[in-house]
Amino acid sequence: MAKQKQGLNVSVKSFLTAIVVILLLMVLTYGLTFLIPGGEYARIADEAGNLIIDTAGGFSYIDGGLPFWKWLLSPILVLGAEGGGMVAAIIVFLLVIGGVFSALERCGLMNYMLDKIVAQFGGARYRLLAVLSFFFMAMGAFIGSFEECVPLVPIVVALSVSLGWDDLTGLGMSLLAVGCGFASGVCNPFTVGVAQSLAGLPMFSGIWLRAISFLLIYALLLLFLLRHAKKIDKNRSDAPTRSFTADKQLDRALLCFGGIVGAGILLVLSSSLIPALQDLTMIIVAVMFLAAGITASLVCGLKGKALAQSFSKGMSGIFPAVFLILMASSIKYTLTEAKVLDTLLHWAVESLSGLPQWQVILFIYLIVLVLNFFISSGSAKAFLLIPLIVPMAQIFGIQPQLCIMAFAFGDGFSNVFYPTNAALLISLGLADVSYGKWVKFSWKFQALNLLLTSLLLLAGLALGYR
Repeated sequence: MAKQKQGLNVSVKSFLTAIVVILLLMVLTYGLTFLIPGGEYARIADEAGNLIIDTAGGFSYIDGGLPFWKWLLSPILVLGAEGGGMVAAIIVFLLVIGGVFSALERCGLMNYMLDKIVAQFGGARYRLLAVLSFFFMAMGAFIGSFEECVPLVPIVVALSVSLGWDDLTGLGMSLLAVGCGFASGVCNPFTVGVAQSLAGLPMFSGIWLRAISFLLIYALLLLFLLRHAKKIDKNRSDAPTRSFTADKQLDRALLCFGGIVGAGILLVLSSSLIPALQDLTMIIVAVMFLAAGITASLVCGLKGKALAQSFSKGMSGIFPAVFLILMASSIKYTLTEAKVLDTLLHWAVESLSGLPQWQVILFIYLIVLVLNFFISSGSAKAFLLIPLIVPMAQIFGIQPQLCIMAFAFGDGFSNVFYPTNAALLISLGLADVSYGKWVKFSWKFQALNLLLTSLLLLAGLALGYR
């Protein structure tokens, strides 16, 4: 049976691989600032006070560039730039995860939970895989959860190993699934909701085609994961077994942990009905997860100095990921400060002139895919792109609803592929999986999914989806 990883630590190999990849991207991005002239679109404030592109104001070239010292310090300067608060929140969120899992590991609750799940569901592993994948996809599709699901990723990865599979299967059931759900955008308030508001469409209108997309993408994901899991089972000589003996104290601790985390998930679920909660979901999950971890540890008998030491050890073990997050976030900072992001967008839009409808909608998909490499926030991209691409698409006779769908697809799937996404880097580090290994595992699914979603957009165009 595969050896189960103890605790949460960012492995040296995974850390160095990610550092090299991101450093190369930082250098290439800085090189672009010397090749691309500065430029900017005129912007106006919408009713909510958000700055959006003023299509009537147009685009103009301006002086651009970024001093070398600013680029060198960009991983630090990003904390004071627009969106820096979210970067800081992700870092705190990450450290909480590390501390909680270290405490759960030390008091034995993590292994006990895995033993119990395997004892109850070990005989229906493939059904469990299907249910977990659907759950994570639904979290992304209906409430827009993505980063908020990171605390659950190590649990699913450990469960996958306990069931006789590998860490990649666990990442597929959790991280890849929530990314797919987020991109399908059935009722995602952070992509579809914001984009439809900016386009003047009723909130979550046109849901039927996005719901069909959700089911087709889920089917593709499930086939991909089942094929991988069955390949592992075929090459195994021993059946996955795990002894289990019930313990009343650990059962009480598990009930406390599950109850508090479950309450947090319910609060996140309610955010789709309570707009005021939508900007607080990450804070809610962090606080509830912290409360669940401390409460469960106390019930297990881990108290005082021992509990503090466990949290400290967990946070220090996960701390290297902070550098990855800051470096990845600095790429957007470099392009924005050098005034070349708008220029790239302007060139992309200009290249659409004279193209047929089907090429235009696929090119819009491509624009969002490319921009997502630099700007991972779906809401930020919506404010940047929607006021520009929707009026432009209407000139070609393309319905705004189809643009929203292309935007959701372009924003979501690459979140679990691009090395500039903080949640991906954190999850890979927690699972001790290098970025290269993840790409080798997931690229075929990404390619098939790109084909599937492109066909869905073309079908929407043919059907006059609105």
